[in-house]
Amino acid sequence: MGRLKPEKTQKPGRTPKPFGPNNPKSQSKFKKKTNTKNTANRQIKTKTTSVTGNNKNNQPSPPASPSQQLRYFLSQFESANGVQLSSLELESIKDSCILDVSQELGQDVMKLEKHIKEAFGAKWKEELCEGKHIVGKIEAGSPAVLVVAPSALRSIELLRGMRTLTKECHAVKLFSKHMKIDEQVSLLMNRVNIASGTPSRIKKLIDIEALGLSRLSVLLVDIHTDVKGYSLLTLPQVRDEFWDLYKNYFHQQLVKGDLRICLYGPIPNGNEFKGKSVELADGDREQLDS
Repeated sequence: MGRLKPEKTQKPGRTPKPFGPNNPKSQSKFKKKTNTKNTANRQIKTKTTSVTGNNKNNQPSPPASPSQQLRYFLSQFESANGVQLSSLELESIKDSCILDVSQELGQDVMKLEKHIKEAFGAKWKEELCEGKHIVGKIEAGSPAVLVVAPSALRSIELLRGMRTLTKECHAVKLFSKHMKIDEQVSLLMNRVNIASGTPSRIKKLIDIEALGLSRLSVLLVDIHTDVKGYSLLTLPQVRDEFWDLYKNYFHQQLVKGDLRICLYGPIPNGNEFKGKSVELADGDREQLDS
């Protein structure tokens, strides 16, 4: 018979240590790891809150003043046409030629008519709402307000903001999409107070003397950007058509003080648009970027 192995006996005074989560050391390690993770999470949250609270870039830029708007518009004109305005011309063009709507650049178009009314003062109803054609006093086809937009769709959208002004005297749409020029010529044989369209069609109608400018007081230039970041002043073909229209028919009226321009949209700071950079005086750029 073989020998039997003696059974191991436990030494007196010692108890077996349990394994797994019941082991005190295991619990200690587990709790320590969990606490470390929670502490890290708290630190991350605190850090994030601190950075967000001190981020000055989250503050909206102040709206551009009429002076800044005028500088921007004239710099774009000079850049697009390769010209430099004389000091005499610049002195003639006052800040008052800008119809300022910069406080409404959340851009609810339904607030647009309020500013258009203010531009005409006490005579707004007579100039903008009446539809009776007075021979010898009111030239047919000559609007008091002309809106220039980059597209037919945008032209219509801006007209919606002046809907209550066009109940008696309907606005005329001056763009080529779904509209023949003969149809527009026919509409312009009546009294027109407000018209809206694209640069190329507007110029064509002026060229053939269907659209008159004798009553024009406000030129609304839509400079909002589309989803690709382009605007009337930066979209290549449309930009060229606009400046051709402006140079031929509106610039001299602005110099003489007979026309006010409403830049409807935010003035860029030089980084927001694709296209030519904005050339502003140092003082104006600092105010726009602040």
